[in-house]
Amino acid sequence: MNIQSRILTALAALLILLLFILPLWKISLMAPQYPDGLTMYLYINDIKDGSPGDIANINIMNHYVGMKDISAEDFPEFTYFPIVVIGISLFGLLAALIGNRKILLIWVIFFSVLGIMGIYDFYLWEYDYGHTLSDTAAIKVPGMAYQPPLFGRKEILNFIAYSYPQSGGYMMGVSIMLGAVAWLISGKKK
Repeated sequence: MNIQSRILTALAALLILLLFILPLWKISLMAPQYPDGLTMYLYINDIKDGSPGDIANINIMNHYVGMKDISAEDFPEFTYFPIVVIGISLFGLLAALIGNRKILLIWVIFFSVLGIMGIYDFYLWEYDYGHTLSDTAAIKVPGMAYQPPLFGRKEILNFIAYSYPQSGGYMMGVSIMLGAVAWLISGKKK
């Protein structure tokens, strides 16, 4: 590998450490009774309110249709995602240090596959959250599921749900692309 590809690989590996401070995803709910909306941000190790009390209000509202409460304790991923992110970063730094194209390619593919698996895991959580409803719910709409969209906009009763990646999610994409570019230019002759 040439020096440019090593630098890009190291930069890509270090960028993903920003996931410890940047949100991965954002889900917002808009409705007449919540003119400012309700928002929650997903991080690699936590869920946070967009404004104070948003998650509590989402839980209160969801209780009426029989949905489970949203709580960080219900996400085992928050325990191991930080370890995975550190491992991916160290693997990328090792690829930059060793300077081997094959190791770099393995890192880019491995990182990409883990990213896809993370999105799929998020989809499964959303599916379970929106389809597993209590039989004792105060409001029952036959055939209705309350799964928020994985990506985009969806009407759910009188709510409009929005779900989009945030700066941490985009940073992962940039990191993968930098790794791919590093691999592409690593094969260029001096």
